[in-house]
Amino acid sequence: MTALPGQCELCRRWQRGRLCSDCAPAQTALRCEGCGLRVAGSGLRCGHCLAAPLPFRRCICAVDYADPWDRLIMAFKYHGQVELAGVLADRLHAALLAQGVERPDRVLPVPLASERLAGRGYNQAWELARRVATRLDCPADAQVLDRPLARSPQAGLGRAERRRNLQGAFRVARPDAVAGRRIALVDDVLTTGATLAEAAQALLAAGAAEVQVWALARTP
Repeated sequence: MTALPGQCELCRRWQRGRLCSDCAPAQTALRCEGCGLRVAGSGLRCGHCLAAPLPFRRCICAVDYADPWDRLIMAFKYHGQVELAGVLADRLHAALLAQGVERPDRVLPVPLASERLAGRGYNQAWELARRVATRLDCPADAQVLDRPLARSPQAGLGRAERRRNLQGAFRVARPDAVAGRRIALVDDVLTTGATLAEAAQALLAAGAAEVQVWALARTP
């Protein structure tokens, strides 16, 4: 089916698709397999990940959290523009295909605490996770991992503060769904990796065979 003409979400130019090629050029940056930061060569890990690796087998990030993606993610995450989930999931899916990822046994979103979910009305990580899982033809589940208590917002905190703020934040509600399985954990933005590390630790403690992280954007 041919896509009908529409307006680019950023420049409002008429074209086919939600983003024009000028506003959302393809990104081919080489990234650390441990944390998603840009590196000089493929298959490399940055110095920090070599010294203190995060508790997931692999990390794939699609774009830098910079113009134009930061504007789209802000609109998607904080301004109720859930309709952007499709085009953002497309970009994450393209990055996964480019990296040749193996299909996991289950795709999970990083959960929101119930109070934050009620205030926002949706979990942006789940909106990405379920769409990417559909494109890869593998199961997604938003009920396996939960976040029983709301914590202070992570924005503005350093790495150590983020880790302290997140200790014990996640709980595996259905250990049978992760035991012995390969899990992909999806989030919209990876900053220091503290949130994803804490969630991955909870999944590994519940018996997951491995956890990989799929993040739409990485803060430079």
